[in-house]
Amino acid sequence: MIVPSVEYVPSYLRSLESGWTFDAFFAGGVENAFHLARNSPDILVQTMNGDTPRTVTLPSGDPVPRLPSVMRWMWDGEFAGSINVRWQNNTIELPTYVLGHIGYGVVSDRQGRGYATSALAQTLPLAWDVGLPFVELTTTLDNLASQKVISNNGGVLVEEFTAPREQGSHQMLRWRIDPAS
Repeated sequence: MIVPSVEYVPSYLRSLESGWTFDAFFAGGVENAFHLARNSPDILVQTMNGDTPRTVTLPSGDPVPRLPSVMRWMWDGEFAGSINVRWQNNTIELPTYVLGHIGYGVVSDRQGRGYATSALAQTLPLAWDVGLPFVELTTTLDNLASQKVISNNGGVLVEEFTAPREQGSHQMLRWRIDPAS
């Protein structure tokens, strides 16, 4: 894993051009991620590293406060995906527009190679370092690959729940990983 950096933006841009959208909301949406990657890679990197902006825009178009976060890019000589840990200061709770403390995605042509499992294992110490006593992650019911990634990292299924309306109102699974896992 690497810290997002200007030197890696061309590979990130190629992933956007081939359909990658997982972390584009950090840059203000897909179109803005394209714009920044092409025209202002330094601002894209600052944005991915949490330096700016103070708000993010949900797919609904609603601006919401940006949570403190740490992002890393999966890298195998090219951009392979991203993972981030996010939290609210002084509480373990998350706002309804954030379904878990950790989110990750792997570029489609690199899936199935263990990148997400490895990235999650490397990211958990970052969560403990910011003081989280545990992390929660969520998956859709049919995302067996992500469920395996979480369970391979000590995750325990906590519940099935209905996502909030702004997140699609579909059934999801909530998982928890404790530091002792």
